[in-house]
Amino acid sequence: MNVVTEKQDSVTVAKAAGRLDFGSASEFQTAMEALFAAGNDSGDGVVVDCEALEYVSSAGLRVFLICARLAKQQNMGFAVCNLSPLVLEVFEISGFGNVLTICEDLHAGIAAAKAA
Repeated sequence: MNVVTEKQDSVTVAKAAGRLDFGSASEFQTAMEALFAAGNDSGDGVVVDCEALEYVSSAGLRVFLICARLAKQQNMGFAVCNLSPLVLEVFEISGFGNVLTICEDLHAGIAAAKAA
């Protein structure tokens, strides 16, 4: 699991790559919590770009739920984007499509995070 962050249009984009499972969820959670702890330094919101995310387990889904709660506490926008068909299916089956803002591409994710 690898996470690289960058700023785009006043939103922090976290590009997640690899497998998000029990072995890597803790590392991903730490990286994501740091973005929300930064508060205003993270800009208007946070988008997780999942274009290179190959797999997500229930442990990984838990981290996305934590991120949504942290965003709400910080009054920031939060979205995920570029989910592969396999990862999108996991999000939909688990009901996370009703809990998180899921966008088709990064541009839409940034717009959603800014609008929240």
